[in-house]
This record gives sequence, C-alpha cells and structure tokens, in this order.
Amino acid sequence: MLSRRLLRVKVMQMVYAFNKNGDVSIPEMEKELFKSIAKSYELYHLFLLLITDIHAYAKNRIEKGRNKKIPSPADLNPNTRFIDNAVLQQLVDGPHLQRYLEVTPLSWAEHPELIRGLFNRIVESPLYEAYMDDDADDYASQQKFVVKIVEKVIAQYEPLYDQLEEHNIFWNDECEFIMSMVIKTLKEFQEDKGPEQNYQPEFKDAEDRDFVTRLFRKSLVKQNEFVELIQKYAQNWDLERVAYMDIVLMQIALAEILEFTEIPVKVSLNEYIELAKHYSTPKSSQFINGILDKVVEHFQAEKVLVKTGRGLME
Repeated sequence: MLSRRLLRVKVMQMVYAFNKNGDVSIPEMEKELFKSIAKSYELYHLFLLLITDIHAYAKNRIEKGRNKKIPSPADLNPNTRFIDNAVLQQLVDGPHLQRYLEVTPLSWAEHPELIRGLFNRIVESPLYEAYMDDDADDYASQQKFVVKIVEKVIAQYEPLYDQLEEHNIFWNDECEFIMSMVIKTLKEFQEDKGPEQNYQPEFKDAEDRDFVTRLFRKSLVKQNEFVELIQKYAQNWDLERVAYMDIVLMQIALAEILEFTEIPVKVSLNEYIELAKHYSTPKSSQFINGILDKVVEHFQAEKVLVKTGRGLME
C-alpha cells in the first residue's frame, strides 16, 4: 500500500500543478491525482517484475551452459541455489503480478543490458557469494537473502534510476517509498502460502482513499482562507518572495489539521515540515514550522480546531 507520506506528496504535486494551471477544474485535476497514484502503484509492480526478470535471466544462463556443444563440468553441474530460491519462485509463480500485467502491460524487454548488469552486480556481491556457499537452506535464510539483495544491490543500482526517469519524471522521487513497499512485501512472504502470497494493495483501505480525496479538495476549496491566514502570520515576510512550494505545503497542512479530527496536530506538522526539507528550500522547514504554529494557535483560540480519539494525542 502507498504510505500516507507518499499520498501527501501526490496531493502536494497536484495542488501545485492546479495553482500553476488556470485552465483546469478541481474534478479534472482530481482525476489526474488518482492517475498519478496509479502510476506509483505501477512502479511497485515494475520493481517486482524486475526481480522476476533477473531470476529468468539467471535460469536462462544455466540452460545455455547445459546446452553448449562442449559444456564444462561447471556447465553440467551448476549451483542452482539462486534460481531454486523459494521466495523468488513464489514471486515468479504468483498470479498477482500476472493479473496486474494483463491489465497494465509492463516490460523490461527493451532493457536487457539493465537486467544483465543487475544480475552481474548481484553475482559479484558478497551477499551472493555467502548465500551460494551457505549450508543453511531453509525458507528463512532464502527470504533474508532476497530482501538483502533488493535492499543492498537492486535499490543501490544507479543505472536503474536513469531508466526510470525516462519513463516518468516523478518516479525517481518516489523510488525510496515504492522500494520500501517491495521490501515489505517480500518480508511478509510465507512459505505455506506458496504462489497465493498477498501483495500490497494500492490503498490500505477505503479510509486512505478518502484521505486523499478530502485532503486535495479541502486544500483547494479553502485556499483563499488559508493564504490569508498565512499572510497574516507571516508578519514581515513578503509572500511573493516566499518559495511557492512553502505556501502550497502550508495550505495542505492547514487543510489536514482542520479536516481530519483523528490525526494529531503534531503528526500533521511533522509531516509537512519533513516534506519541506525534501521539496523546498533549505530554510523552508523552519519558516513553515513557525507560521503553522501561529495559525494553529489561532484555530485553537477561535475554537475551530476539533480533534477526537487518536487526534487528541500530542
């Protein structure tokens, strides 16, 4: 499932785009928002497909070695521990990925050099050498190996991100989030489930989908009100000289603080301060923190800030 933080990033991108494009309606941009979320989920499956393609490449190399006119002893008796890995086999045999690919065609077929390069990087890694020589061959050790290969080799392979950037300019910013979904998926594999293993859904539940919709709509519907408050408490700051992304982030943060009674104020503040560190200027997080603190005090004084349940926690 896409994390709440990534969902906030998606809303941020679309609010920014909406404000910069005067010729689009809120419903139209909302459709683009959910298309963007679907593209992130596509990246999740593209990473899973990449792992299965590396497995297929390794298997094909062994078959080619066995079918040589004059095979060597190593060709005839290869170490098949990698291709026999139970977790990789679950991934290859599982119907989830195949069903997704039937609806959303994805392929690494045009990038054989990437598959080859990744396989070679895996083979050259100490993780691979230790795994292939290890006496332990239980499911837990196989699973640990696959997770480590994804974390330490695939996720660190720079040519991969060059290819992804050609497909979608936003994907490189999302890779860390999506790779964590892949790793979470692999860690949750269970031997007794075989190919019927569960995968991460696009949204955790209906509540997360509702979170995106309400956050996006409220950020735009109450935009003028929020900008006036930001202007009021910015004091000596000229908003025309403030990074525009800062205003967008504060606009969305205020929508979340007011709209979602179950989310603690501190959680919302921390989330948007962190986003500012990644998507705005070096001084943005401090500026945003100061302004939002003042606006929250204003909400409390006006008794318009209502929090219930978990939202009462500080």
